Amino acid sequence: MHEPSRWNNALRSLPFAHILQTWEWGEFKRETGGWNMERLAFERHGKVVAMASLATRAIGPLKVMMVSKGPALDYADTELALEILRELERRAKRFGVVWLKLDPDVIAATGLPGADDDRLNPRGLQVTDLLRARGWRFSASQVQFRNTLTIDLKRSEDEILATMSGNTRRKTRVAYKKGVRIRAASVEDLPLLYQLYRVTGERDKFLIRPLEYYERAWREFMTAGLAHALIAEYQGKAIAHVILFHFGRKCWYFYGASANEQRERMPNVALQWEAIKWAKAQGYAVYDMWGAPDVFDESDALWGVYQFKRGFRGQLVRHIGAWDFAPQPWLYHTYVRCAPRLLNLL
Repeated sequence: MHEPSRWNNALRSLPFAHILQTWEWGEFKRETGGWNMERLAFERHGKVVAMASLATRAIGPLKVMMVSKGPALDYADTELALEILRELERRAKRFGVVWLKLDPDVIAATGLPGADDDRLNPRGLQVTDLLRARGWRFSASQVQFRNTLTIDLKRSEDEILATMSGNTRRKTRVAYKKGVRIRAASVEDLPLLYQLYRVTGERDKFLIRPLEYYERAWREFMTAGLAHALIAEYQGKAIAHVILFHFGRKCWYFYGASANEQRERMPNVALQWEAIKWAKAQGYAVYDMWGAPDVFDESDALWGVYQFKRGFRGQLVRHIGAWDFAPQPWLYHTYVRCAPRLLNLL
């Protein structure tokens, strides 16, 4: 399956389809990260039942392999899941990689750990039991966010708004009363989006890449109809933005930024509400806020962001996370011990 539209259309129909398994994401990683992409579609009786965008990359003299937020398949079909795992394991052995990492979008539990709403997910237990039985290891290196907050968009706007915390609803009203206006962005706004993102990185002390990296990601996904950006303005000047990626049943809040000025006007809260309404209007079932802490206390780097997001009263979702298959266990354990030093040398 070598055509972007055919790949995406088949992927869109599968359970656990994810934006990071789309054709465009594979091309983005190939061109910006040096990953070699191999796209696998598995059929039964002429129908595609599973897909995996398999990325391989050299790290010095070694090679690693990854399926980000995949594979996409019906994990209730244990026989199918087992068949796909066996095929991926065969390829990992054949290519001689140090590890093959899977990070399927499978839910392990919902709710705050240890709280009244803490609920284990039977499907997640089934998948992790299968992985363990085949010798996979839970990975200490979680590439994507393991936990997130999701908002059910099948409810009415009034129901979603009523569920939010009183403080978040108040801030939404404050933003509009204080003159914040929200508009859709276009590819012509990409330099402006990057400038706001750079300011946010400097203020919040996180590393950002050059303009060309983000422009490539944002432009190509917007052009492909897989991304949508919103800009908050005050008196005609951009003061904040969000960039949404969307595919299948979900819309994800991937990027957000704000200026150092006019923050008291609450543009970020207004942007989230407009993003939720936009995703619902487009027919998406879930709005994924993309990221929640691993440790639910102030020691976690995401704690402040989590406090902001939880005001929208989404459901806390804990995924099974990333799992590693090691064709040569001795090499894998050596790599895990020595990888930080090796990467520093490179």
